Amino acid sequence: MLCRLISAILFLIVSTNVPASAETIEGTAQGETNKDIRIGLYLNIQPDCTSGPLPTIRLVEPPAHGKVTVKKAKFSATNYKQCLALNVPAYVAFCRSERDFVGNDSVLLEVRYPGGKQELQHIVITVRGPGSGQPA
Repeated sequence: MLCRLISAILFLIVSTNVPASAETIEGTAQGETNKDIRIGLYLNIQPDCTSGPLPTIRLVEPPAHGKVTVKKAKFSATNYKQCLALNVPAYVAFCRSERDFVGNDSVLLEVRYPGGKQELQHIVITVRGPGSGQPA
């Protein structure tokens, strides 16, 4: 009970640092318990099809039953907007549930893009049991 109260207080303190101008984006993700579930892909493609500075990503509200990590990656695509082919750096965000957790969880990320654009991304994560093709 005390841990939940402390978490709620910390959330309130952290959330007061989120700019009021940030747009809120709702998203979903799903996957198996105790495995990495991709919850976001972040990149910055310039009009000339090169990479610009990557956004910064901050964990505002962690999942109640897991852990969020961000990894560096390369994003390759063809026929993306005006770019016929590209290969640019990116960040990929993952959530891994606690062992044997099955159910819904959520995470709140703040993403700050170059040029001042800011988003809050609220992602609801459906965690299935091992080998299950259906959501819990």
